[in-house]
Order: sequence, then structure tokens, then C-alpha cells
Amino acid sequence: MHKPSNALGVARDRRPSQPVTLVRPHAATRAAEFFAQKFPGTSMYAVKANPSPDLIRLLWDGGITHYDVASITEVRLVRSLLPEAVLCFMHPVKPAEAIAEAYHVHGVRTFSLDSVEEVEKIVEVTATDGVPATDLTLCVRLRVSSAHSKLSLAAKFGVGVDEAAPVLHAARQAADALGICFHVGSQAMSPQAYSDAMGLVRAAIVSAGVTVDVIDVGGGFPSIYPGMETAPIERYFAVIHRAFEDLPISYSAELWCEPGRALSAEYASIVVRVEKRRDDVLFINDGAYGALFDAAHVDWRFPVDLVRDVESNTKKLAFSFYGPTCDDADFMRGPFMLPADIRAGDYIEIGMLGAYGCAMRTAFNGFGNGETLVADDEPMASNYTVTEPSREVVTSIREARS
Repeated sequence: MHKPSNALGVARDRRPSQPVTLVRPHAATRAAEFFAQKFPGTSMYAVKANPSPDLIRLLWDGGITHYDVASITEVRLVRSLLPEAVLCFMHPVKPAEAIAEAYHVHGVRTFSLDSVEEVEKIVEVTATDGVPATDLTLCVRLRVSSAHSKLSLAAKFGVGVDEAAPVLHAARQAADALGICFHVGSQAMSPQAYSDAMGLVRAAIVSAGVTVDVIDVGGGFPSIYPGMETAPIERYFAVIHRAFEDLPISYSAELWCEPGRALSAEYASIVVRVEKRRDDVLFINDGAYGALFDAAHVDWRFPVDLVRDVESNTKKLAFSFYGPTCDDADFMRGPFMLPADIRAGDYIEIGMLGAYGCAMRTAFNGFGNGETLVADDEPMASNYTVTEPSREVVTSIREARS
């Protein structure tokens, strides 16, 4: 890391030939404080969105005490960084060896699952000298719709409502605390996604006749991207809270969520150089095998800005991008709206890449990432405002942990 900077300073002073990542610690801390203060329950960071050690520590400092880990590598990472953090192993299908290490070595007590077989696996490998564990929190992953979300997460995991009763019964017998979790998909564009899912949760509880101690509404909270303007996040929280209060659950039941994108998207952007222009296509030095995986593979639209000392006064046109590799698939179809006079040698800042962009990078074809610098300006878009009086909440969280 180097002294605070911004995209214009990078382009003007460094003229970099490699992509430069700009990270904004203040944006990550603000997002963490927002969730810690305003979500009506416990927020856990979904580490897969961006496993940066610096980011994980920033979120902890902002009041995030729980972490959704999906692999034993993520378990080891977060435990090494934050010895006191609560880790929840929320991948529904896990190797037995990973479960055993997570439980016996790293103190993980919460596991998700979506089948009786997974319950049995967890019970077997968390036992000590043949004696079953008595401190497990088991969260049954329910399959819900992703109809309101930009990216579906409805196919791979989850048990349907009509088939959930046997899994809930098995988990209830093995668990000290029984939970139900779900995921409405990434970038949920309407709070209705959560109210619809909570309706399925109610049906599953009534059908199984079990006492439930945890409701985990997963992630999906939206960030601001071009063409993806949504309701304020507080409205999502209000819908979730009302639905939670109406469920037939234990009087002391806990409400959890698993934001990934919402906590990390604003943390990072990249500054790229235009190597060539061919009509409405720009050849840039990052792409599908770098931080722009989602732009290439799921047509995600990230905010872009031409970085020049003197702003262009030409109208904006729709551009597409080619990345630096030799692969035709290294293509990001627009529209990315940029001034009509953009040319080779110009620099572009591409925003909202703290979620998944940094995490998906490869070194394919020998192209990698350049420097990472700290920026002190604002990200291109922000969902969050934190009022000064409410910072007392975060202060009390920190004091309670110290």
C-alpha cells in the first residue's frame, strides 16, 4: 500500500502500464457500520465476495463479528486474522475432513446443510471419542426463488419446502440450535424477494412442526450499478424484520444475514489503460480473466469514468471492452458509457469491483494485476449513510469485544 490517492492522481503521476487497484478503507468501514447498526439481527460477512485480509479486518473494526466461510481455506484465513470472530460454515455440501478440522481445530459450531446425509456426516465427524457434539447450530438450507435477483442461486443448493421436513427433523435431533437459511440470489432488486422466501420458511416450519432458533436470510442485498437502482437498503431490513416477527419460531430466535457484495463492492475500483480503440470497442489491460469476470460472463454493468486532467465535452457513447489476453472470450459487452473522443493512452476507472472482481482474478496468459493503492475519495456509488449518534452502537460493540 502507498499514500492515499485517487484515479486522476494515478493516471497523471504514474502513467501505469498495468491495472491499478484502488481500495477505499473508509467505504468498507462505513458499510460495516451500516449493517452492524441497522440490520435487525446479526450480520456475517460472506468471505467469498472478497477474501482480502485488509478488508476482513476493516469489517471487524466496523462492527462485523460473524463471518460466513465456505471452505476450510476461508476458515483458516479468518481464524488466523480474527481469533475471536464467530465463523459459520455455510456451504451446504462439505468434505468430512473440512468439517472435522473446522469443528475440532478452529472452533466452528455452525454448519449449513440441505440433506439428511449431510446431517449424518456432520454428526459423525464432530463427535469426540464416539460421543456426539452437543453444541452444534445446524442451519437447513431451503430452496427459494431467485426471480427478483440479477443472479440466480436457486439451482445448486437447497431442499424444497415439500421435502424439508425429514431434514429439519434430523437436524433438530442433532443440534443444540436449529436454523433455517436461504439465499434469494445475488443483487435482489426488490424487498419482495425476502418476504416471498419467508413465506416458504413459514410453510416449512409448519409442515415439520419443529422449534426453530435461527433464521438466516442469506445475502442478496443490492449495491448500486448502472441500470440497477433499487429501494433503500433500510426498506429491505424492514420487510425482513416484519416477516421474521410473524414466523412461528422460538421466542428467543435469532435473525441473521450474510451480506457479501453489500459489504465489499464499494471497497475497490480499478484504473485501466486503453491500448487500442476499434470503432466502439476499446482494448484495455484488464478483462474477463482479471477483475472483470462478471462483466464478461454475466453481462454485469460496472460504473466507468474517463480519467483525464481536462474533462471531455463530447457526448457519451456506448462502448464494449476487449481484455488483454489472446482469448476471444475476453470480451465485456457494453454498454459502458464513455466520452466519444476516448482514445488509446487514456485511462478509465471502473468502479464497484470490491465484490467478486478482486476475488476472481487469475494470471491467465501471463497478465496479472499491478499495484494496489489506497484512495481517499468516494466510490462511484454508495448505498450507505451513517449518522454520528448511531456510531455509539459500533463503539459499544467494540468495547464489548475488547
